Amino acid sequence: MIIVTGATGQLGRLVVEHLLARVPAERIGVSVREPEKGQDLADRGVRVRRGDFDDPASLAYAFEGAARVLIVSGPADAAPHRTAIEAARDAGAGRVLYTSHMGANPASPFLPMPSHAETEQDLRASGVPFTALRNGFYADTIVRVIGQGLRSGEIVAPADGPVSWTAHADLAEAAAVALTEEGRLDGVTPPLTGPEALDLTDIAAIASELTGREVVRVTVPDDEWVAGMVSRGVPEGQARFLLGMYEASRQGEFAEVGPALGDLLGRKPTAFRDVLAAALAT
Repeated sequence: MIIVTGATGQLGRLVVEHLLARVPAERIGVSVREPEKGQDLADRGVRVRRGDFDDPASLAYAFEGAARVLIVSGPADAAPHRTAIEAARDAGAGRVLYTSHMGANPASPFLPMPSHAETEQDLRASGVPFTALRNGFYADTIVRVIGQGLRSGEIVAPADGPVSWTAHADLAEAAAVALTEEGRLDGVTPPLTGPEALDLTDIAAIASELTGREVVRVTVPDDEWVAGMVSRGVPEGQARFLLGMYEASRQGEFAEVGPALGDLLGRKPTAFRDVLAAALAT
């Protein structure tokens, strides 16, 4: 059985939909904190069980009979991921897959990246064949970040660097391929990225073209940006967490564009322009 954690979240749900197009529903199980949110999947024949990374006993139940387990990464903390890896190993899974990140790096200023790097090390130490899917940076992240800027006409942010923004749907399809085609991906993958790396100046230009009105990029010093976020009610810790994303992008941690995702999909990955256009349409 193929087990997917976090299957009621954005990425996990898409992975399950792709799996349903590839294998019978009875071969798919999902591990979710709130099983009632997966009732529609149960109605389609998917096994839905409660599983919580903070409750190892629940994972033993959710992972029962697992041949492969996809651990969809959560908050910037490696400990829950380690618990899930151990539960998958103890359940007898023949492969553990994990949604890592192209920027996984123990020295990164963006806190999720050291966590991903630590989890990759835990996978190596687990003794189970594994695949760490080094996903490109989710394009939806920057769409949410620039939402106010699209309304005001000014994208105000700290200095940034180019990022290979990547569509959730593409990464979900790639995960489904990795779960169902043994041998396609083993160990830490190359970066699974979108087709181009864009900074916020590039994104402002694309937004201007798509909306038909000028959207400009305004760069502000780091501390001024943090102070502005705090003045709008964002906790300072959260603001500095987000600042780490810009600091890491300035160091080029998310700039690589590689062919691996397109090779898996058999087509060119979705361009950021198309992701933004779809978001604007809704």
